[in-house]
Amino acid sequence: MDIRKIKKLIELVQESDIAELEIKEGEESVRICRHSPVPMPVNTQTFLAPASSVAAAIPHPTSSDNADDNEAHRLLSPMVGRVYLNDKASQVPLCTLGQNVTIGEVVCIIEAMTMSNRITADKSGVISAILVEDGQQVDFEQAILEIE
Repeated sequence: MDIRKIKKLIELVQESDIAELEIKEGEESVRICRHSPVPMPVNTQTFLAPASSVAAAIPHPTSSDNADDNEAHRLLSPMVGRVYLNDKASQVPLCTLGQNVTIGEVVCIIEAMTMSNRITADKSGVISAILVEDGQQVDFEQAILEIE
């Protein structure tokens, strides 16, 4: 299947309310999901929409949702992939313990299907815990770090 056609399909998913799209042409098939709550079969190709559009669709708890206001906010993974806490090119850490972050600031990268997806903080505050290791495989809605 032509990569330009796949990119166009990803754009279609991003611009619509579609959560999932699967196309079959002969023996080839492509499945595009905004998120992946269940493991995929090995023989299926999956292309994920960029994390920026996926993260907006995932509800994150706010301090008003917590019974205990002292509880730290957890940043959850919007997709399945390999998380990187350092910039690949410069090896500069994207997040460190005690770092002040603002909403929209990149705190890690999740690589899925060889696509690098920049994950941004969804709350301003101080990083109080990093719950994953650099290069670790993460699951959908797995906690990546805590922000207080």
